[in-house]
Amino acid sequence: MSQTAPLLRAEGLVKSHHGEGAPALAVRGVDLSVRRGEFVAVTGPSGAGKSTLLHLLGGLQRPDRGSLTLEGECTDSWSEARWAVQRRRRIGIVFQFFNLVSNLSVADNVELPALLAGAAPRAARAERERLLSELGLADKDRSMPGELSGGQQQRVALARALVNHPTLLLADEPAGSLDSKGTREVMRLLSRFHARGQTILLVTHDARVASAADRVISFFDGRIVDDAELDGAPTPRGAGISDVLELKD
Repeated sequence: MSQTAPLLRAEGLVKSHHGEGAPALAVRGVDLSVRRGEFVAVTGPSGAGKSTLLHLLGGLQRPDRGSLTLEGECTDSWSEARWAVQRRRRIGIVFQFFNLVSNLSVADNVELPALLAGAAPRAARAERERLLSELGLADKDRSMPGELSGGQQQRVALARALVNHPTLLLADEPAGSLDSKGTREVMRLLSRFHARGQTILLVTHDARVASAADRVISFFDGRIVDDAELDGAPTPRGAGISDVLELKD
């Protein structure tokens, strides 16, 4: 693959939700590319189709029409099992409501994806210890998810998503259920990992959180209505991430 080719490319993605009455179009012919090392935020109001788009990009849902390419490889013919393997190895996902396994300890929640991806138990344990230490959770490894604050649970979810060193990190409203302190913690961590080269695509309804990215895509009624580079600055005014997130207090 060319070094300049996008890490992820979507072409003409269409997705309808089927419920009562006529199908509702959630994603309407979206073309999108993400370069390696980018931090892209997709922002828009609730119901705009942002989360559906993220689920399509991560293979959690299949498009009605359109094509998706990951690292130069067309995914259109991938089975559900193939997608599951790729999510373990190449795509990390963080959800708004954490999605931790409630009856597993913090350590087991983080190690599980590594073990499922074929890592040796010793290697999985070492990577879990490294991530939990960096995320300030070294003393919580034997805790259960229900014993943690929301911010702590989201940090565990972030460690779980990163344990296999994914090529792409997808974050679906990662601060949507957190207070201002938890939001600052999670966004600072995402910015830290991005600074090390992690490619991130984040979905949020909060424009202030989106401004931590270096590229912001505005999404409305299932379509991209604007796609703006922020010239490497967290905000158009050049404020830092801490300045941005102080606005949430």
